[in-house]
Amino acid sequence: MKSKFLVLAAAVIAFGFTSCKNEQEEQAKKTVDNYSSYVDSVSNVALNDAKANWDAINADSQRRLEEAKAALAQLKDKTAAEEKINSAETKYSEWKMKVEEAVAADAAAADPKTALRNSLFGEGKVGADMKFDWVNAANIHKTYQDFIHTVENNKDKYTREDWDEIKVLYEALDNRKNTVEKEGLSSEDNLKIAGLKVKFAPMLKVNRIGEKAKENSAAKE
Repeated sequence: MKSKFLVLAAAVIAFGFTSCKNEQEEQAKKTVDNYSSYVDSVSNVALNDAKANWDAINADSQRRLEEAKAALAQLKDKTAAEEKINSAETKYSEWKMKVEEAVAADAAAADPKTALRNSLFGEGKVGADMKFDWVNAANIHKTYQDFIHTVENNKDKYTREDWDEIKVLYEALDNRKNTVEKEGLSSEDNLKIAGLKVKFAPMLKVNRIGEKAKENSAAKE
């Protein structure tokens, strides 16, 4: 009788363990499915709404992704779930890039100087401190070249304030060049930069004076 009781108890325990295991696996699948569904849903949110709530959306997405990845440990066969998570994560990353580009564009529009710096040197490379620490002997010639060609190609679009900012940026880049010259700037690149500066200096002066004259004339009217 005692042995029958022990067998029965063992069966009940085994059943309970299996049942618990099944529940954990079902919950894990549900967590993965919820993350996938969430990404499908959030990636259809209007861009303006996403920008307005971006920090909360991004934090929530990261939390759900971590939960989904942690749930994999409860699954016997992880392949399908991993594929679902990876697919959703890729979809979210592509959407995230679009939202963050829109957020950055809004920030640049709110600060014309930042927008100008980004257009001349690249996104986020030059801040309010006007430091050019990223410019070195290997890239300084290209930096001057890209800067001057961009200004030349857009000179008809710039305001007097833009030209004032361009002058400040140009002088800051020249200050960085003084340092780079001591850090191994080749004589060949130095000559190329000198040629670019000879071309740029009069263009800067003429256009800056011209825009200032237009501004004064408009003020008198």
